[in-house]
Amino acid sequence: MEALIIEATEFTPNVIMDPGSNTFEMSGESRPENASKFYEIILNWMDNYYALRYWRDSKFNEKSNSTIFEFRFEYFNSTSAKFILDILKKIESFRKDDMNVTVKWYYEEPDIDMKESGEEFASMTGIPFEYIVI
Repeated sequence: MEALIIEATEFTPNVIMDPGSNTFEMSGESRPENASKFYEIILNWMDNYYALRYWRDSKFNEKSNSTIFEFRFEYFNSTSAKFILDILKKIESFRKDDMNVTVKWYYEEPDIDMKESGEEFASMTGIPFEYIVI
C-alpha cells in the first residue's frame, strides 16, 4: 500500500499517512475551499488501510504494530472540524476491532482553544488522547 502524502498549502494541512511506519500525521491549517473533496481522499485512504490491516491481522493471527495518529493543527475551521471528527470516528472503529491505536493531539501552550477542541473530539468519540504541549 502506498503512502498518502499531501503537501500543505495556505489553506490545507500537511498530511502524511505512511503504512510502512504506521504513523499518520496532519499538521498546519485546515480551511480548504472544498473540504469535502480534500478530506474524501484521506477518508478513502483510511478505509483501504483498515481493510489491509484487518486482513493482515486476521490472516496471520497476530496484531500489527501500534498505529499512531498525530494531529498538529494550528487552526481549523468548522467545516474541517466535521471531517476531523469523521477521521476520528474511523480511528474509533479501528480501536473497536482491537487495533492498537494511539491518538496524539499537539497544541501550543497558550492555545487553550486548540486543547479544548481535542478534548471535545475525545469526548465525542471515546478515544483517549495524549495531549502534548509544543
